[in-house]
Amino acid sequence: MDMNYDQIVKSAEAWTPVVLSYLGNIVLALLTLLVGWWLINTLTRRVGGVLSNRHVDKTLQSFVGSLVNIALKGMLVISVASMIGIQTTSFVAAIGAAGLAIGLALQGSLSNFAGGVLILLFRPFKVGDWIEAQGVAGTVDSILIFHTVLRTGDNKRVVVPNGSLSNGTITNCSSEPMRKVVFDVGVDYEADLQQARDVLLALAADPRVMHDPAPVAVVSKLGESAITLSLRVWVKNADYWDVLFLFNEKARDALAQRGIGIPFPQRVVKVVKGELVEAD
Repeated sequence: MDMNYDQIVKSAEAWTPVVLSYLGNIVLALLTLLVGWWLINTLTRRVGGVLSNRHVDKTLQSFVGSLVNIALKGMLVISVASMIGIQTTSFVAAIGAAGLAIGLALQGSLSNFAGGVLILLFRPFKVGDWIEAQGVAGTVDSILIFHTVLRTGDNKRVVVPNGSLSNGTITNCSSEPMRKVVFDVGVDYEADLQQARDVLLALAADPRVMHDPAPVAVVSKLGESAITLSLRVWVKNADYWDVLFLFNEKARDALAQRGIGIPFPQRVVKVVKGELVEAD
């Protein structure tokens, strides 16, 4: 009995430092986990507040906050595991290899994802803007993390991947409060140009046309069968199409009342030995 007691005491004396060492590591790891968890949650809220103050899109606020939170907590758990003696090297390597494989498999989706983040962060356009990009023109209906939905003038929905959208040229027709209307019309070479310019400037006497900058009518091109006059006026962005359509509707009758014709394209041909030959 005494021998068994002595063995127990000796075993306890041998294991006590080890137990205390592991117990200390466990307590320290738990304390690190609790404090780190609290700090990460606080940091995530601060990041959300900064993005909100800078008027970043709410979708991007939520995504960035979640991404930062998950990444930092993952690093925290790995650090705590290493503190209590768990070998994390192979674990980290496995995560890295899995991440690389997933990245290669989802290369196109990740490109669209990165493009969506850039669009939401730098905001080259917003919902409601009329844009021209990737050969498509329309009103921005929604901006999602992987693609942007446009609504065309004839009410079609066009889904554009954010990867190609962010890497291409984007023309935002709604970003500025004013827009220039450029209306071109061809007149006869025999026409009185000053009179034709006066007719076009009379069309600009519309309350939607701004006086500063003032409307101008200039000769923009000497074509094969007509002189092209260009009426250039500034209007509010919302009035652009209405004013342009107004000019298209009234220009012909206004010029005709002054005896100024709008010629159509002409081509002179001559007959040589029974064959049609275009004249130079």
